[in-house]
Amino acid sequence: MYWEKRKVLITGHEGFLGSWLMKMLLDKKAKVIGIDKVKNRPISILNGLRKRATCIKGNISNQKLLKSVVDKYKPQVIFHLAAEAIVERANKNPSQAFKSNIEGTWNILEAARGKKFIESIVIASSDKAYGSHNILPYKEGAALKGKHPYDVSKSCADLIAYTYFYTYGVPVCTTRCGNIFGPGDFNFSRIVPDAVRCALSGNKLLIRSDGKFTRDYIYVEDVVMGYIVLAQKMQKLKLFGEAFNFSNQKPIFVLELAKLIYKLCHRDSNYKVLNQAKYEIKHQYLSASKAKKVLKWQPKYTLTEGLSETIKWYSKIFKKR
Repeated sequence: MYWEKRKVLITGHEGFLGSWLMKMLLDKKAKVIGIDKVKNRPISILNGLRKRATCIKGNISNQKLLKSVVDKYKPQVIFHLAAEAIVERANKNPSQAFKSNIEGTWNILEAARGKKFIESIVIASSDKAYGSHNILPYKEGAALKGKHPYDVSKSCADLIAYTYFYTYGVPVCTTRCGNIFGPGDFNFSRIVPDAVRCALSGNKLLIRSDGKFTRDYIYVEDVVMGYIVLAQKMQKLKLFGEAFNFSNQKPIFVLELAKLIYKLCHRDSNYKVLNQAKYEIKHQYLSASKAKKVLKWQPKYTLTEGLSETIKWYSKIFKKR
């Protein structure tokens, strides 16, 4: 088995995506080291699993710490997920978003530069790195032209990853995903967890946009499997320096998504359209044809199946509170 006893470093392992990645790699018997500014998040899918990993509290802006961790544990694979992931927070505090998403990326790549024991590095970028384009769905060759703080931070992180490969030969790829959802996401500024919470609690859902923004939504387990397959095949297929989109390729209006969530929760729709969204791209969704062709990756969950799993998990969590 490829992952058994393989040393893996995950930055941001306590986060929504990072916790799922750590869980799945531990299931595959990898030796996992995690770095996160949070330690032992109280409600997490990692509860009971952390004792099987090495968890370090620290910030990715601390280059000295990252270098010492890489030198000490000698990871063969690195997944860099730590970032400011909330668009609204990035808009309010751009300098912090740039520090986390741009400086954090070059810090981990600088720590990895010249290390022969590192086989592959996956950098989590975003569909937002593309900025706004008239031609949809976005393919990996589209220009990176973010305009607003979060988008620009991801465009820059992508380009930094490229330069570390092309200039220094660092074995790195970037990933760009649609909107990721699933159990364990407590960022209620995101539409899926907020809509599920409102539907289950009977509260009114406030939709920031006009409800007609188009996005693709992808279940977290499908994304994690994409990351794992990419890291596993990167060296064998000589994919260094490339980017891969992961998407279910089924874009949907925000209003349609909200209605579907209420329906799956067996509740009447209860929402208010605020039409107050600023600095957000109206229509954005991805092509995953490259990942399907090159990596033989395929999402296993439909939107309805993923939402059903998500609702089931939140129902149990909210009952405990």
